Amino acid sequence: MSPILVRLNQVRQRMQVAALRAGRNPQDVQLLAVTKTVPVEAITPVVAAGVDMLGESRVQELTAKIPQFPNHIQWHMIGTLQSRKVKSIANKTALIHSLDRLALAEEINKWGQHWGKAVACLVEVNVAEEPTKHGIVPHEALGFIETLAQMPGIAVCGLMTMAPYCDDPEEVRHVFRDLRRLADRVTNKGFPNVSMQHLSMGMSNDFEVAIEEGATIVRIGSEIFGERN
Repeated sequence: MSPILVRLNQVRQRMQVAALRAGRNPQDVQLLAVTKTVPVEAITPVVAAGVDMLGESRVQELTAKIPQFPNHIQWHMIGTLQSRKVKSIANKTALIHSLDRLALAEEINKWGQHWGKAVACLVEVNVAEEPTKHGIVPHEALGFIETLAQMPGIAVCGLMTMAPYCDDPEEVRHVFRDLRRLADRVTNKGFPNVSMQHLSMGMSNDFEVAIEEGATIVRIGSEIFGERN
């Protein structure tokens, strides 16, 4: 078995253990394999092993890889998205994880209406309010989502966050917990066209803690494909 498949199996096992530890059904947590900068030949065996959700952070790489994989693969845009590039990917992605500003929302809404299908998006929240990270700050999130609820070309399906990098994942547990609590507040508001189906949180260094705090999608790259050059 290749090193990539060994690591994939280890990640799947760790996901299952974390879910069970939290009293959750492991099937409620989905693995999104982050394939940015990973060559097609390294991704192919992972897809053959049953991974059907792939995440890219650059539009050019996303659009280049899509034709090289089976149609059942779900492609997720997880990186910062420029408004001018919405047209080229919004009808090709299963989910955009990085909706964080009004100008981007207006562009997605425009194309969603043009195609006659609401574009599934997650609102990116900068829970830790790190100045170097994208995402809407928590105290502005409810108002932003209320605005999105009036846009027929967008379907808000949940929230996404990136926790600060820490050697000890316990130090960022509160970030994931705060995102879950924010999702609960959004649900209680009952906004139209808004669901909190997904919490996209947890990466290679902290995904187990994120699962314990309610993640439904974890974004794993280096723990599967190895460290990038």
